[in-house]
This record gives sequence, structure tokens and C-alpha cells, in this order.
Amino acid sequence: MANSKANLNTIRLKTPITRTDLEGIEVGTVVYLDGLIMTGREGVYQRILGDGMAPPDDLSRIANVNFHCSPAASVNDDGSFNVGAVTATASFRFAKWLPRWFEVSGCRVIIGKGGMSEAHYRDIFVPAGAVYLTTVGYGTGALLGRGIVEVEAAHWLDELGIAQAIWVLKVENFGPLLVESDLAGNSLFEQNNRAINAQIEKAYEGLKPPALSRYGETDDKTQELI
Repeated sequence: MANSKANLNTIRLKTPITRTDLEGIEVGTVVYLDGLIMTGREGVYQRILGDGMAPPDDLSRIANVNFHCSPAASVNDDGSFNVGAVTATASFRFAKWLPRWFEVSGCRVIIGKGGMSEAHYRDIFVPAGAVYLTTVGYGTGALLGRGIVEVEAAHWLDELGIAQAIWVLKVENFGPLLVESDLAGNSLFEQNNRAINAQIEKAYEGLKPPALSRYGETDDKTQELI
């Protein structure tokens, strides 16, 4: 459905997500999720892919949406869990694990923050038929937490701790998330970076050179003072 106010395309997807579900979805699309998602980051990748440990359950059965995050979670007296917020972490740090992760997990969607490079999308995501969804800005962990219906399971909690464990979360209307990469490997961030960089010089037309330069005012890093 279309969002007429912001002129943004908004969709709602139910997990497990298939390649067909992702076909035709463009970068910049706002996504909300229903169903099961799982958290998993370097601790999980090291155990399964690095150390060769068997996963605690069939990964494709758990969920094919992998959220790079650190949940704000607590354990109730009866052993159940509360997750109040889920704060995304930067995914580029885990790029080396993803080719094999896609193979063993059947993952179709990675959620995180900051995005990855177009080369990662082209070489890793496209062959796997996977896309990247990014959280929207900082401070949205509590907003995303509202979309968590319940914690289905928490695997390797004692071994890895709250931040690194596999949390299996049942979610409803979980979002907003932005499509940062599509099935063709296009990147929303890189598309906008190129458009902005192409216009930088125009922003300074007619102005005298500044006495001091600040980091980020030019796309030429040799001209920056850090």
C-alpha cells in the first residue's frame, strides 16, 4: 500500500520470506514484518561457522530473517522473557561470515544498521537471493520493541550472553524498516551518496574558501582536517 503523505511505498511481509516475496521490491521501500525473526551476530557465526558447532535447532525452521542486534531483555521468575527494545548493530562487521551463513541458514533477509557496500550486495546477497533492511535512524529500538509479541526461544543464552544469543522473536507489524538493498544489489545509501556528492561543488559556488574545514564537508578526503 502507498503512503500518500510521504510518498513512500510501504509493504507488509510475513515470514518465512520467499524469493517471490522480494521480487520487485525497490530500495527505499518501507517494510513491516509479521511472523518469526531471529537475532544472530558474531558470537553465533563463530560457534556455527567458525567452530563447527551444530546449531541449537534447524536454522531454516527457526526463521529466515536474521536481525543483527542487541536486545534489551530480562528473564522473568517463571523463566519466560521480556524484550523491551531491540537495538540494531552495524552489519558490515559481519560480512566475512555471510556467504556461508546464507548457505547453511537459508536466510533471505538481513536486518541491521548502516548498510554494507555495493560489492557485498553484488557478491554475497545477490547470489543468495537476499536483501538488506536497515533500521530507521537512532533511538528506534523501543519503537521496534513494540512489534515483538513474544519470545519464542533464547538459544545459547548462558554461553553467549544476552547480546550474542539467538533470540527467536514472534513479531507483528515490526518496523519501520527500509529496503537498503534489493535483489539486484542496488543500494539506497549509495544511490543517495552519489547524488549528493555530484552536487557538493554547486553548494559552494560563489563562496570564498572557508578558513577552516570540518570533517565531512567534502568528498575528497585529502581536503579534510580531522
